[in-house]
Amino acid sequence: MPNDSDFSLQSRRQFLARLGLGAAATWTLPLFLERTFGALEGDAPTSTQALTGKDAPILVVLQLAGGNDGLNTLVPYADDLYHRARPALGFAAGQVLKIDGHLGFHPALAGLKSLHDEGLLATIQGVGYPNPNRSHFRSTEIWQTASESDQTARHGWLGRYFDHACEGSDASVGVALTNEMPQSFAAANPTGICLPTNKRRLNDRGEDLDADMGGSSIDMLGGGSASQLSPLDYLRRTSLDGKMSHQKISAILEKNPAPTGFPNNALAHQFSTISRLIAGGLSTRVYYLSLGGFDTHNRQQGTHQRLMETLGSSMNAFVREMQRQGNYQRVMLLTFSEFGRRVA
Repeated sequence: MPNDSDFSLQSRRQFLARLGLGAAATWTLPLFLERTFGALEGDAPTSTQALTGKDAPILVVLQLAGGNDGLNTLVPYADDLYHRARPALGFAAGQVLKIDGHLGFHPALAGLKSLHDEGLLATIQGVGYPNPNRSHFRSTEIWQTASESDQTARHGWLGRYFDHACEGSDASVGVALTNEMPQSFAAANPTGICLPTNKRRLNDRGEDLDADMGGSSIDMLGGGSASQLSPLDYLRRTSLDGKMSHQKISAILEKNPAPTGFPNNALAHQFSTISRLIAGGLSTRVYYLSLGGFDTHNRQQGTHQRLMETLGSSMNAFVREMQRQGNYQRVMLLTFSEFGRRVA
């Protein structure tokens, strides 16, 4: 597999071409990615018109917490080394959902295979850093702060985006459907809101609104919190200016009922909620959600099989709902995990 040094990012267009996204996707990039490409290419800063919740690009980040087994997600089924290292866990050529003569998706990832076949999904192998740290907490911290592996950063990569590109935005510019604020949201000027995912939403009196927020587990987020405050206290603090409140989110969810076509699992419930907020025009630029359980030291086959089915079916349902809404072209979905399992 290639590593970071094998790639040189020469231009935005070439990068998009590598992903198979093409020029048509250029305008859909979130602002922080647009500015990153501009900096890499040496472009002069350009002014960007403020966009509303109905026409701005949106980034959805999905963390696969616990260290996903990448080799059994995107399977090098034609590699003898893979089969020698995994005589029991390896997938044969006839089991995988083939991409080409070398790689194939996990058998349970039919939902992602169909997206890939339609040109809607790009996979990138070998993404990492030298001498990876095998601590879940430290590795997650590195990814969520975009820091060098030998440095400790105070603010998250999304928090820095909020600080530098979202001044004056609603508190809902970032929404995390998690029980803790992700470390990637940590910013000099805290913003973003946290919607607890333990099957409840709270109104301003702390009362349950409904059970459509999905589920969570203790390993949903491996990184530190952006604040020492509880999620509800954090929400209250960032909502003091009146720009965002639980009432606004509640009103959008009341007006936009849960769509059909989503499977009955916690991750799909979270995706469903995001789709309703997007349909309702919430002015959010970044949504963050997490799927836990990837710490598969034991009972790998059954556990990973269930996780792959959940991942593939939920992502597929979200993409189909974005297409149905007419919002697909302005939404980018990114997944990552803190590290991959060792070959053996």
